[in-house]
Amino acid sequence: MRTERNLTRLDRVFARLDREPERPAHIDVPKMSRHRVVLFTATLAFYLAIVWAVVITSWLVRLDWQVMFFRPYQQWAGIHWFVDYYVVLGQRGPTAVMVAAWLGWRSWRQHTLRPLLTLGASLLLLNITVGAAKLGMGRLGPHYATVIGSNEMGLGGDIFPSGHTANAVVTWGILAYLASTPRARRWLSAASAVTSLGVGMSTVYLGTHWLSDVLLGWAAGLLILLALPWCEPFIARAETWLFDLRDRLRDRRGRPLPAPVPVPVPLKPRTAPAGDTPAPEREPVASGRQPRAPIHLAPGPHTARSERTPVTPVGSRRPPHSDRLPRGTATPAARPLTGG
Repeated sequence: MRTERNLTRLDRVFARLDREPERPAHIDVPKMSRHRVVLFTATLAFYLAIVWAVVITSWLVRLDWQVMFFRPYQQWAGIHWFVDYYVVLGQRGPTAVMVAAWLGWRSWRQHTLRPLLTLGASLLLLNITVGAAKLGMGRLGPHYATVIGSNEMGLGGDIFPSGHTANAVVTWGILAYLASTPRARRWLSAASAVTSLGVGMSTVYLGTHWLSDVLLGWAAGLLILLALPWCEPFIARAETWLFDLRDRLRDRRGRPLPAPVPVPVPLKPRTAPAGDTPAPEREPVASGRQPRAPIHLAPGPHTARSERTPVTPVGSRRPPHSDRLPRGTATPAARPLTGG
């Protein structure tokens, strides 16, 4: 009795990879629902509240100074090596390359540019919003603080909000945003939240950011992820334009330009002059001769046999006959017989 082997999870993964690339029949594009609008509004309010608390030098600024004086990198010096490596998960360059490689493979498998275009749109929004906030508020970091207890705002710094934290939220959160199933979206959302939380705490541990920088960086990254559905129409237009451009370039390189086809000029029937009777049209007369079979000749110039002149071979004893005529001509009259 033949039994079928149960496929393991790894077998199913390899079977999925062996399939030919195909565009999915339906791509689930998140839309700006009411729930998402509420979350966006709440996150924006939290963002503004953090900025206001730092500007007025509230209890949040005092907490920042207390954490800095605690010096976590000295309290837990044994994990310093691990934190130095872990904080790379929030750097723009390495994370963008890793995520772009994965999303590029997905784009090739699904015949769509949406994953890569969505990543590009999110990173563009991140650079514009976080970069503008950094330069606008100009806060100095803990290692460059000048006055104890001050908020260090407007002094030419660029650490508020935390770029590492915001980048971790956006880069790893985009994987959850582009997930194809609800279950994968939930798991990836939890993983990206834990990763970005660890990156933010790593910067506080190393003393490169205030605690309030990290809080504002989380809010800044979450705002970008929540606002991505508003960018979906522009992403769809960009994808259509790029595919049209690819098709035009492929047609231009692959096929030569066709030669111009002359347009036939319609000829008007010839009209007889006024008063003349048009001649009747001749009917085709069938020929009574039978068609001849094709004559197959050897290569080279040929002449009809009747046109050939008899030639006496060189060295022959037989004298040439001048009275011989070529075949096909009239036979001369017979000579009279003479006695003798």
